[in-house]
Amino acid sequence: WYGQLSGIVEPIASVIGAVAVIMVKPILPYALSFAAGAMIFVVVEELIPESQRGKNTDLATLGAMVGFTVMMVLDVAFGS
Repeated sequence: WYGQLSGIVEPIASVIGAVAVIMVKPILPYALSFAAGAMIFVVVEELIPESQRGKNTDLATLGAMVGFTVMMVLDVAFGS
């Protein structure tokens, strides 16, 4: 019963979401840039130092470098 009740709200929320995206479309690139910067900050601040605390620091550094390289290759290969 409650699952069906929550499903009734979804079409209403999707229309509100679509209208909101249309209204904020001019600032969408800036908002996405801010979100990307926040994610990079979390990686630099939390994940990289955490990966350097254990015994396998060289492996963690190599993994980060390989991951970044793969990301850049895929971006160049499939980017617009």
